[in-house]
Amino acid sequence: MGNIRLVIAYDGADFHGWQRQPHAPTIQEALETAIAKITGAPVKLYGSGRTDAGVHAAGQVANFKTACPIPCASLVKALNDMLPAAIRVKRAEEADAAFHARYSAASKTYRYRILQSAICPPYLARYVYHHPYPLNCLRMAKAARRLEGEHDFTSFAAAGPADEGGKRKQKGGNVRRVFRSRIAVRKDLSLVVYEVRGSGFLHHMVRNIVGTLLEVGSGKLRPEDMAAVLEARDRSQAGATAPACGLCLVRVEY
Repeated sequence: MGNIRLVIAYDGADFHGWQRQPHAPTIQEALETAIAKITGAPVKLYGSGRTDAGVHAAGQVANFKTACPIPCASLVKALNDMLPAAIRVKRAEEADAAFHARYSAASKTYRYRILQSAICPPYLARYVYHHPYPLNCLRMAKAARRLEGEHDFTSFAAAGPADEGGKRKQKGGNVRRVFRSRIAVRKDLSLVVYEVRGSGFLHHMVRNIVGTLLEVGSGKLRPEDMAAVLEARDRSQAGATAPACGLCLVRVEY
């Protein structure tokens, strides 16, 4: 059996997330269906993590095992001919038998885009969070940097029981290491961009961080309050969950 690694990009607006669900279109289902038609056998596709409904990806990674001898270049072409336009396979390559898209990952990078202009162009509406209100981006940048390092991110976790990879929470299981947490401003595009790179992320963690950064930017919280929010280990102490449309999984590193 060969172990095939895929790098995938998708527009998640019309899908109910990565994970296969009954009676709802998902990225995993679309890919597994297409792969099965090409290889002639059902497959189980393992993603680096679950993305929520409406979340996009530029560099999602997944793997599956198959006995089909189709060359990787031909597999890419065949898949992209069969998949909906909202899903593209960027690369396919043979991986070591032990490779697992989720468990082998060393880090992931997410990017969240906030559009500040008075009017959101229709061609951007699916890919940004339109927030046409004043934000103090310097305060947001200071708050974002306070998340770097190893912390218990319970305050930024979803209320549900699973992390972004589907693993059930265990005692002490909400500790993650954030390597980089930064705010950048594109004044020419009226964009505020939050980028975070970490060892892994809890379910809704990035969107909950963004919601909290927005409270800092609007003056409801101070940058130094981030330490207290982390220490509280209480979801109610952080901001609201930011909309899915602004979030993109940029890359996964191994």
